[in-house]
Amino acid sequence: MRLNRFLAAAGLGSRRHCDELIAEGRVTINGQPCTNFSTQVEASDHVKVGHRLVRPAETLTIALHKPAGFVSTRRDPNATDTIYDLLPAKFSRLFNVGRLDAQTEGLLLLTSDGDLAQHLTHPRYKVEKEYEVTLDRRWDSKRGQKLLDGVFLDGKRARLARLQPIGPTRLRVVLQQGMNRQIRRMFYEIGYEVERLVRTRIGHLRLGELPRGSWRPLTKSELAKVRPQPL
Repeated sequence: MRLNRFLAAAGLGSRRHCDELIAEGRVTINGQPCTNFSTQVEASDHVKVGHRLVRPAETLTIALHKPAGFVSTRRDPNATDTIYDLLPAKFSRLFNVGRLDAQTEGLLLLTSDGDLAQHLTHPRYKVEKEYEVTLDRRWDSKRGQKLLDGVFLDGKRARLARLQPIGPTRLRVVLQQGMNRQIRRMFYEIGYEVERLVRTRIGHLRLGELPRGSWRPLTKSELAKVRPQPL
């Protein structure tokens, strides 16, 4: 791990602040001053800032079943309820991996692992997100290809990766993009209103039987499935 990332993971502040500590010569590795931001820190190294021995804090990732009516942010002057109201105060340091709009339900991850969040949200990794969609009226299957080919939202082509009817007004859809309110806006473009939207999967991780409003930590095997794989 790069030295500046190591210091940030240890809770010493932002990477910019950690770069300043390194540039000021306040960081030593195995007793030797180090001013190279990109120095790789090994597990056996002793890293100090001044006289303080530092170690990266353990990361934590949890799954939350977000109910409708809660916004995916810490504070919102226009909203009464946020997802952090559903969590213990000790989880205030976690940040949400992507967002669900206020009325969308389902699987939301919160983590202290910045690399994991980057992997799950950056478009280049094309991590699948699966949703169950309930429409305001019967679905016309002839319109499905339009959503697979894509519609333009804010000057960009928005498309579904997959679409499967599971009832007269219900569909299962898969996204590899992450545009604002993408599913609702795409269906609106072809004449439908989305009455209910539930995210059921992120990558290999499923919502399962987690009750609405509840959370749980991810297991080691689940983390191994969602973490970026080494090249």
